Amino acid sequence: MPGNPRNGRPYRRLCAWLRAQHLPCWLCGHNIGYDLDARHPLSFTLDHEVPLSRGGRLLDPANARPAHRRCNSSKGNRTPAPPKAAPQRASRRW
Repeated sequence: MPGNPRNGRPYRRLCAWLRAQHLPCWLCGHNIGYDLDARHPLSFTLDHEVPLSRGGRLLDPANARPAHRRCNSSKGNRTPAPPKAAPQRASRRW
């Protein structure tokens, strides 16, 4: 019986590749504390843009994003909301 795929070498390699880029959190835009303990709320975690429970691929680099642990936890398995368009102003002309 196979173990947890997140303990495997390909997943660890993907995490290391993303961590080496030192990108900001893709959810809030603030810098990530890459040297913090893994349990710290502002430490690095790998987040999936399309959650695994909604069909996202675990090892797809195009689906991997850097995030704070706090931001990743608060996002849960939701997909990011599409950008809101400016509200249309009603015209008085009939």
